Amino acid sequence: MRQTRARARKGSRRVPALAMETAMTAPFEIFLIAPPGLEAVLCQEALEQGFAGARVVEGGVAFDGLWPDVWRANLVLRGAGRVLARIADFRVMHLAQLDKRARKLEWGDVLLPGIPVRVEASCRRSRIYHAGAAAQRIETALREEFGAVIAEDAPVSIRARIEDDLCTISVDTSGEMLHKRGHKEAVNRAPMRETMASLFLRQCGYRGTEPVLDPMCGSGTFVIEAAEMAAGLAPGRARNFAFEHLASFDEAEWADMRRDAEAATQEPDFRFFGSDRDGGAIAMSRANAERAGTAAFSEFRQAPISKVERPDGPPGLVIVNPPYGGRIGEKAKLKPLYEALGATLREKFGGWRVGIITTDANLARATGLAFKAPPPPVLHGGLRVTLFATETLA
Repeated sequence: MRQTRARARKGSRRVPALAMETAMTAPFEIFLIAPPGLEAVLCQEALEQGFAGARVVEGGVAFDGLWPDVWRANLVLRGAGRVLARIADFRVMHLAQLDKRARKLEWGDVLLPGIPVRVEASCRRSRIYHAGAAAQRIETALREEFGAVIAEDAPVSIRARIEDDLCTISVDTSGEMLHKRGHKEAVNRAPMRETMASLFLRQCGYRGTEPVLDPMCGSGTFVIEAAEMAAGLAPGRARNFAFEHLASFDEAEWADMRRDAEAATQEPDFRFFGSDRDGGAIAMSRANAERAGTAAFSEFRQAPISKVERPDGPPGLVIVNPPYGGRIGEKAKLKPLYEALGATLREKFGGWRVGIITTDANLARATGLAFKAPPPPVLHGGLRVTLFATETLA
């Protein structure tokens, strides 16, 4: 540890060879933050993407891996909100003990001298209950033992979670939340995050092998996510990540990983469709699809629900997140919209499946569609929404 501290105080970006070898070869827990209620869906995605041992835990999904697994998780997983590298855990009963333990950590295995960091803390059911004081103790340890620069806008975030007197130290390897794919600039009111949209698609059984249509597409989130899945476009292909500022980062290996992901893409032989009665929404969707690289196999047109037509080609999935209203009176006014949606789908979309995300089972039933037993509700924008999905329509 003395060698690591000395290098840090001189401002060197080099990490001792032994420390680097340990950081690169010793497995550690990787934690994926999931939207509450969709942890199992994210776990299935992680397993399908080859992250062996992925398991549902409180708040998300966890598996053991190495730093290249961290990079690949950020690059390819569509449903994760963040990827955290859990680098240490220890029991703490009071702030002085937290200070002592934090000073003993080999920060140089993970952090680069000269790269600013910030610390966030949370406390639950613990004798240390003041999150701000806990964060300050860790910041002090970082400054005095490692020479770290502490800054609110730092590119690297250390997260300390103290629960039942167990302190878990993690590094946020994502930076900006992962729903920020890097290509969606235009959004409509109350947009659904791409991460959540991708998990709802998976919950509907979608795996990128069939067309998708959203008759109330807004800014095109469902359509673009489905098209990217079909084309094999990695969700993290167009953005930067916090792990690029860590001591464990290998730029050459990361470049190879991105090239391999790009080489695996292909244009699907079917198309994706969005419609909306709002012309502004259609313009947003087209612009977003162009930036995402899916415009060549996506179509957007302005149309009310009653004028939505079944596309030519094979059947697929209709998925829609209609307005749900916040008051009883508003929901009553929305009932005709749901009735019109159901009438259009029953009349024109035989052979297709349907997924409707809404807060109210009565609104879903107003469509006249026969739904399977719904999964548990999911928090979205402070509301609990549920996916109502059908079997193949007759």
